[in-house]
Formats: sequence, C-alpha cells, structure tokens
Amino acid sequence: MPTPPNAGEDEALLSPPQRERAKVVIVMGATGAGKSRLAVDLAAHFAGVEVVSADSMQVYRGLDVLTNKVPLHEQKGVPHHLLSVIDPSVEFTCRDFRDHAVPIIQDILDRGGLPVIVGGTNFYIQALVSPFLFDDMAQDMQDCTLNDHPDDIGLTNGDEGGAYERLKEIDPVAAQRIHPNDHRKIKRYLELYATTGALPSNLFQGEAAKKWGRASNSRFVCCFLWVDADLQVLDNYVNQRVDCMMDAGLLDEVCNIYDPDAVYTQGLRQAIGVREFDEFFGLYSTRTESDKDKVAFSTTTVTVHDDQLKSLLDEAVSQLKTNTRRLVRRQRRRLHRLSKDFGWNLHRVDATRAFCCPTGNSWNKEVVESCVNFVKRFLSDGTTCSPSASSSDGIGERELWTQYVCEACDKRVLRGAHEWEQHRQGRGHRKRVQRLKQKNSLITRPSAS
Repeated sequence: MPTPPNAGEDEALLSPPQRERAKVVIVMGATGAGKSRLAVDLAAHFAGVEVVSADSMQVYRGLDVLTNKVPLHEQKGVPHHLLSVIDPSVEFTCRDFRDHAVPIIQDILDRGGLPVIVGGTNFYIQALVSPFLFDDMAQDMQDCTLNDHPDDIGLTNGDEGGAYERLKEIDPVAAQRIHPNDHRKIKRYLELYATTGALPSNLFQGEAAKKWGRASNSRFVCCFLWVDADLQVLDNYVNQRVDCMMDAGLLDEVCNIYDPDAVYTQGLRQAIGVREFDEFFGLYSTRTESDKDKVAFSTTTVTVHDDQLKSLLDEAVSQLKTNTRRLVRRQRRRLHRLSKDFGWNLHRVDATRAFCCPTGNSWNKEVVESCVNFVKRFLSDGTTCSPSASSSDGIGERELWTQYVCEACDKRVLRGAHEWEQHRQGRGHRKRVQRLKQKNSLITRPSAS
C-alpha cells in the first residue's frame, strides 16, 4: 500500500476538525465534460488556486494520453497535485487517496491558497469530504492485529471463492454489502473477525454510519461545481476524443504495458482502454518480425496492413468508445445520486452550447462566468453550499445492506434499491427482459441471502 505524507497523523485525518471548517472548491462531471479546463480557468479569477486531482487512474504514473492527464502547457502554471505519483502496479484505494489528499489540501490552505479538487472519481470525492470511511474502523483494527496467516481463518492462499463463502457463513449481512469479487475487502473482514471476534456488519451501524457522505457532515465547506452537457453531445465528444488519443500515441502507450498474463483488476491496468486492446496485442505478439513490419504505431502514426490485426484494432477502438460512453452514463447517475441521497448542493453548469460552438468565447460565457460568480458568492458567505433541500435523510433509504440478483442478466449482483432501480431502467436489461418474456421464462427477484 502506498505510504501517504504525514502517515502518522491518521487520527487527525479521520476526525472532523474542531476549528472552523475550511472552504474548498470541487469541480465534478463526467469524463470529457471539461473539468480540468474549468479548474485552470478559475485560477485566472482567484488568487492561490492549486488543483488537486481526484481521478483514480491519473494518480498513476504512465498512460498519460489514455487517462487524459492535463498536459503541462495546458496547466498554464497552475500547480497540480496527485498526477502521476503512484506506481502503476500498486492498488490505490479511496482511503489511500484521502490520506494523500488531505495533507496536500491543508498545506494549500495554510499558505493562503484555494484548493480546487477536480474529480472524475466520485468515490474519491466522497472519501475526501467525509470525516470517515465505512471501512476505517475495520482497517484500523486490522492494522493493530495484522494477520499474515490465512490458515487462521480457515483459508489458504488463493482460495478466493472459498473466502466469500466463509464470510457468508460468519456474517451474511456483511457479505451482502460487498461484491463477491472484492477479494481485498473480503479478506479484511475475515481477518477482522479472526483477530477480534467482532462481526464486520456491527461496525457499520448507528448514527455515524447514517451521516456518512452527507453534505451536512462534510470535512470541509464545499462548493460543488458540476460541468455537464447533453448526453448526445458528450457521446460525440467522447468518440472524437478517442480518435484524437489514437493520433496522439494511445496505442504506443498500451503496447508498452501489455502483458499476456496481466491482471486487469488492480493498478493502472484497470483503466478503460487497456483491456480493450488485449486481443489485438495478443495476436500482434505472435507475429514474426517481418509480419510486424505491416503494423506501425508511434506517438504520431498508426498504420496496419494486416487484415486480421486491422479488424481487431477497429473492434478495440469501437469498444473503447462504447465503454467510455457507458462510463459517462454511470458518472452522471452517481452525480444525481449525490444530490438526491446525500444532500450535495451541486451547481450544474450546462456546457452544451460551448461544445457545439467551440470557437469564439462560448466556453467563457456559458461555463466560466457562471462558475466564477458562484464561487465568489461561496467565498463571501458560503451560502451556496447549503445542503440540498430535496435530499432524503437516513441511510435506510439507500438500502446499502440489500442485495439484488437479476436472473435476466446472467445473475448480475446489484447492491441497494437505488442501484437495482437504475439497472431495471437500463436499456440492456429491458431488452433482455423483453426477449425472455417472449419465451415466457423471465424470473427477476431479490436474492434470498
């Protein structure tokens, strides 16, 4: 696990500050919406702006084009933090991000600056603004009684499937809360039980859990800016951006980290755009040197004269665009949820016209001016950050402990009523349901576990 600066000050990081809460600006939005551009533009209007990236992939070293890191010349001299600082093979969790980001933000504040957090990863933002994470207590107790012997909990190394079944036996409530493939968290819960005898689910009850992630319980006084646009506009921009990335050397970057035995569930290889090219590079690596001459890719050129490889490449690029568009939809849904369920007062700025008219002054007029005025009001009185009146109270309404299984979609596991409802309304689910209805064999139900 990466070691954050001032790692010994964990108690200070986990507890809400007793002094008056400091003000920070948080720029959010789906991928490609223009978050980083807006953050840099804000620096022209407010003194001491420093950008703190809250992107789960940009924090890693490498794949600068694929992860769309802000080039140095576009940073315009504005300090940027948490870009390219973590080894690409290391797992970097929400907790790790918080423990790295909070000291950086505090240092900016101590120097009289204005932290502008730019987030494409909403879970990172939630971890940052909340005084604690659900898993803090479990992690802290584990740290004090670290267990390096899986046999003590009835498991052997590599027995990942058995670990989840063991957790279901010990604590079915906790097992419902996490995904069966979240092996790191499953192991943590089992070790916690083995060393303390405490059921992990008992840690996530009570008043503190109800307040988790809510705007009224935030570590900072936050000004939330949400850069958004019409979905079709974002889709078109994503497609164009992928093409630009290909021209800028994306394929060369992915080639440099290609490994036929790679694990795509941790580190930088989780990034959208790595797994998609696996078949292409798998076939490419089997070609003789003379055949490889038919394929040329560099930071400026991609040329493929091998029909089979060309087909795989086209398919990979198409899949990259599709998966990125899906990411846009997930991010937008989560932003709506932060407003509805957690009371975050998100100032949504519609950048549609700026995307449709990229020339001239449309970006400044449609996006920057509105955000500058909003931030000015926030810094003067802080009223713009008041919790949303439309938000629902209580963690019970989020049903974090209820697990649903969709039989129509290959037994896909959904956690909570909100996630289940979003899935039910999705186009893919509705198409599968329609096909199954025609066969008179549809069963969709909550899990009995």
